[in-house]
Amino acid sequence: MSTNPSQPFSANAFRRIDEAPDAEFYRQPRFVKHIDDGAIAAVTQLYREYFAPGSALLDLMSSWVSHLPPEVPYGRVVGLGMNEAELQANPRLHAYVVQDLNQQPQLPFADGEFAGAAICVSVDYLTQPVAVMQELGRVLQPGAPLVITFSNRCFPTKAVAAWHQLSDQGHLQLVGQYLQAAGNWHGIELLDRSPAPRALSDPLFAVVGRAGAAPQS
Repeated sequence: MSTNPSQPFSANAFRRIDEAPDAEFYRQPRFVKHIDDGAIAAVTQLYREYFAPGSALLDLMSSWVSHLPPEVPYGRVVGLGMNEAELQANPRLHAYVVQDLNQQPQLPFADGEFAGAAICVSVDYLTQPVAVMQELGRVLQPGAPLVITFSNRCFPTKAVAAWHQLSDQGHLQLVGQYLQAAGNWHGIELLDRSPAPRALSDPLFAVVGRAGAAPQS
C-alpha cells in the first residue's frame, strides 16, 4: 500500500499474474460454486438482513447463481457478469448485462436505479475497484446497502497483487479502503461471518457500505 493518503494504493497493487484479456479467461462457462455450502448460507443470511423484499437489486460480477434467499421475492434483480451462458442460466435474474469491469468500470444504469447491490467472491479480481465503487454509489439509492462478500478462495492468476499480499483481516481492511477512497459511501462495516466450527467450512467475510453521504444527525 502507498503511504500517500491521496493515493492509498501503490502503482503495482492491481497487477496480476495473468494479464491476458479477462474475456479469454471467462469465455468458457463455469457452472460450479466457488465456496462451500456453509459459506453460501452465510452469504444468503447477509442478503436476508440487508436487502428488503420487493426491492430492485444489482448482482455485480454475477454468474449462474446469486445466493439470494429463495423465500424472499425481489421486485427486480439485474446481473452484470462476464459469461453470457452463466447469466442466462441464473433463475433469479430478470435481466443481465455482459461487461468487463476491468475494461469498462462505468455501469450502464441510471442514478439511484437500485435499492441494493452485491458482489459475491469476486472483488479480488477488480483492477479498478475504486472506480467501480464510485459507480455503485451512483446507481444505488441514498442509504442503500452494498454487500461485498469474499472467502479465501480465488483464481490466483487473476486476483490482484494486493490481495495476495494480505491476510483475511487485511482483505477486510482493503475492501473498506476501496469504499472510503470512492468517497460516496458511509456506515462501512467489516464483518466476519465465517460459519462455526471454522475447520469444517470455508471462511466468509463481508464489507457492507451505505450509498451516499452520511445522514445528518
